[in-house]
Amino acid sequence: MPIHDSVLDLIADTPIVRAQRLDTGVCELYLKLESQNPGGSIKDRIGLSMIEAAEARGDIRPGDTLIEGTAGNTGIGLALVAQQKGYRLMLVVPDKMSREKIFNLKAMGAEVVLTRSDVAKGHPEYYQDLAARLADETPGAYFINQFGNPDNPAAHEHGTGPEILRQMAEAGGLDAIVFGCGSSGTMTGLSRHFAEHAPDVELILADPVGSILTEYINEGTLSDKSASWMVEGIGEDFLPSISDFSRVKKAYAIPDQESFLAARELLRTEGVLGGSSTGTLLAAALRYCREQTTPKKVLVFVCDTGNKYLSKMYNDYWMLDNGFLEREQHGDLRDLILRPYSLRDTVVVAPGDALITAYQRMKLYDVSQLPVMEDERLVGIVDESDVLLHVYGDEARFRDPVSTAMVSKLDRLDVKSPIEALLPVFDRGQVAIVVDGERFLGLITRIDLLNYLRRRVQ
Repeated sequence: MPIHDSVLDLIADTPIVRAQRLDTGVCELYLKLESQNPGGSIKDRIGLSMIEAAEARGDIRPGDTLIEGTAGNTGIGLALVAQQKGYRLMLVVPDKMSREKIFNLKAMGAEVVLTRSDVAKGHPEYYQDLAARLADETPGAYFINQFGNPDNPAAHEHGTGPEILRQMAEAGGLDAIVFGCGSSGTMTGLSRHFAEHAPDVELILADPVGSILTEYINEGTLSDKSASWMVEGIGEDFLPSISDFSRVKKAYAIPDQESFLAARELLRTEGVLGGSSTGTLLAAALRYCREQTTPKKVLVFVCDTGNKYLSKMYNDYWMLDNGFLEREQHGDLRDLILRPYSLRDTVVVAPGDALITAYQRMKLYDVSQLPVMEDERLVGIVDESDVLLHVYGDEARFRDPVSTAMVSKLDRLDVKSPIEALLPVFDRGQVAIVVDGERFLGLITRIDLLNYLRRRVQ
């Protein structure tokens, strides 16, 4: 392989893998691994295209400030290019974005402005509108405007489209392609290229439930009402000005749960670690494939890498919290315990462990208190306050055993107690210790109760 002078040279020419273990009916399903771009997503293509086109026009030069509103991956693509070319980059992102994306952006030198994800276009805190306003208020700033920038679809019309047809020619051609729509650049660019060079290829839209696009494609009506969804980067509550839906003949609305489970199945069966929108696209592609009665070659994008979602859809506890994974129901307080001790999910310490060990486990597992277990018996609880009060003024006490700081006089709650019994416990500032006789079952915190109540109304 050639040696490159920049990671920007690695954008595009991503591989395609034929799925082997997914149930695709009579069809063959091909996975276009856009996750292999250096920034980890298909958006690297438009990040490069939009900046280099602006440079060619003389709109920007190194040292200038670029501003954009993004749900994540476009921001990473822009940050990658801006970093390599010497631009200051300010990104406005909705607060539902995964922590991994935010950490990634900041590590690359981008300035991140978080805003609300529960407001629609036209609201002053809507991420695109806020980005446009910041661009107006920042002297000399250049607003990328992916949703209205023709250099966005151009990246796919002249790059991704020809690349796909060239690659799929080796497999005997292409019958259908499944994609999502955020800024609409991928769809619009591919549509234009295929209209001229492969007009028989079917264009299939994968859309989150809550977006207005499925209704627009399948029924021809444009709703002014959208709902929220948790999948990142695709789905819309308006039609971007660069969008061209004229050749899209079918759309599938995919619920969040189906999207997340499909992405996890892709990793489990094919070994491909994709992000949340990949799950939406895969779920739609599988629905399409299973509806066919004649064999077809179908391509679907793995839009980005799942490394950006390890704290969310690949985290069993996050999935359980949000009701996306099912667990056996008991009809008692066990249904509220996120980390049951019987499953060895509860993070614990022993009375002889050092307090530094307790502290490190709290930090690692993002918990505030730990049961202290000795020979399968609960002998105490140690929380952040206990550790703080013990070591404050003498940090050497971090080496003291947990038994010197733990609370050993415990109020236990029987597993058959009503949910209302949790409220006095929380009012005292404690965590609920749930037992069945002498057997410790687990802990219930305030957030566990809130998550339980939220799941009941979903």
